Amino acid sequence: MKKFDYIIIGGGCAGLSLAYELEINNKLNSKTLAIIEPRAEYKRDKTWSFWKVINHNFDDCVIKSWNNFSINSPSGSQEFKTEGFPYQSIDSGHYYKKINTLLSKNKNIQFFKNINEIDTNNSFIFNSVPELALDKTKLWQHFQGVEIEVEKDIFDDEIINLMDFNCDQRNRVHFFYTLPFTKNKALIETTWMSRFDDDSLKDYDSQIEKYVKETLGIQKYKINFIERGAIPLFYPSPTKKLNKINIGSAGCMTRLSTGYTFLNIQEHSKYIRENIDNIAGTKNYTIGKKYQFLDNIFLRVLEKYPERMPNIYLEMFKSKASTVIKFLSNKSNILEDILIILKMPKKWIFVKAIFKK
Repeated sequence: MKKFDYIIIGGGCAGLSLAYELEINNKLNSKTLAIIEPRAEYKRDKTWSFWKVINHNFDDCVIKSWNNFSINSPSGSQEFKTEGFPYQSIDSGHYYKKINTLLSKNKNIQFFKNINEIDTNNSFIFNSVPELALDKTKLWQHFQGVEIEVEKDIFDDEIINLMDFNCDQRNRVHFFYTLPFTKNKALIETTWMSRFDDDSLKDYDSQIEKYVKETLGIQKYKINFIERGAIPLFYPSPTKKLNKINIGSAGCMTRLSTGYTFLNIQEHSKYIRENIDNIAGTKNYTIGKKYQFLDNIFLRVLEKYPERMPNIYLEMFKSKASTVIKFLSNKSNILEDILIILKMPKKWIFVKAIFKK
């Protein structure tokens, strides 16, 4: 069986981002790379959205950028400006095509369906696939998005509805968001933050249909695209081997309070590329202990007081928008963290959460 210098397990967002980062920086000119990916073909299957707080390699894959967003809760609604950090959405179909077109030109890079097809001895492995079954009794962010198209121009494509809590919470955190790509085309998503073993929350089709017809007032529409996903709001058990680094969600690149992962993957990929010549001796890359601590407190409150979360999100965003965006994107300084904490309503429940095991 053929041997490779590097192996990437999982050719999704994390795996391909790393391969692309290595390739464009000439790190694979004299090194071989195997990418293990079982899918038969690449096609649009996801939409990755985030505030652009750093530059990245995929501006040409962005479907749309917005400079305005709104938050709606039962206690009120408010519009905000992104203040220099546009909210972007990336089409995974464009992303896959861009990367795979480039990688196909390098004969040192090969794709395989199964890792048993190659010799893994003496290879350094980058793994993006969780090695054990993830606990469905813990908190997850699970969702379904539907891109709809209507005949008339009814959407304001200059503003996104980032969180709309005007719906049945079912004693869990539930919101919709609307990303208008054009005046007659938008992605509508239903999102839950709950235990993933509660099947009563997974009637996504009916949730979206009811929201589109009753809340948005759209009776006739065409569905162009459907995506589903589930993001664990907890980190997998840490594993460390001399010849392996976990990347993506498996490598703790998800921000637990938000589910945002895409830009963290890009920064992790850059870190690996910068240290690739001594990768076995390089210390682990992390989002930051500060954010892990704050996210754990936030998630304890979410689990204990889900009915309070709509108001907590709304009040939090009433801080300077750029401060909140940097905080949610793990780019804030300690002063900005304090400002966010001071804006939190019902501070006593956060204090209690600090001392809860």
